[in-house]
Amino acid sequence: MNALEKALPHVVTGLIAKRAELAGKVEHLQAQVRQATVELDHIEASIRIFQPDIDMETLGTRPVPAIHHAFKGETTRIVLETIRTAGRPVGTTTITEAVMKARGLDRNDAAMFRLMSKRVGACLRHWERGHGAIRSIAGPGQVKFWQLA
Repeated sequence: MNALEKALPHVVTGLIAKRAELAGKVEHLQAQVRQATVELDHIEASIRIFQPDIDMETLGTRPVPAIHHAFKGETTRIVLETIRTAGRPVGTTTITEAVMKARGLDRNDAAMFRLMSKRVGACLRHWERGHGAIRSIAGPGQVKFWQLA
């Protein structure tokens, strides 16, 4: 075995560690963006109390994504993590609630719940048909349960 073959496992180990570090930073930054968005909403609401006719557009741009916007791969990560940690088949509704909770969305907002349920359903079908990573199990009525393949 030459020196390059001996070095490869160490290189891969180092890259895996660096990837984990950066993934942690990304999650931390996403949480900060969500918190800053909430704080900005509160400030704008306070401004409107004192000056209801103010045009917020004149105060500057707001390049923060909408609250229901997901960062790339965020929904998939939450969906697969929910299925993986459940240890049993999990219903679509339970997965949708987990996604909404993780993203700080109001689970009592019926319109948002329907929207997120559609997005979660599309994600689940994608990972079932496209990748074969999960499989569905028919439940009572039209309910589907999901588990790792």
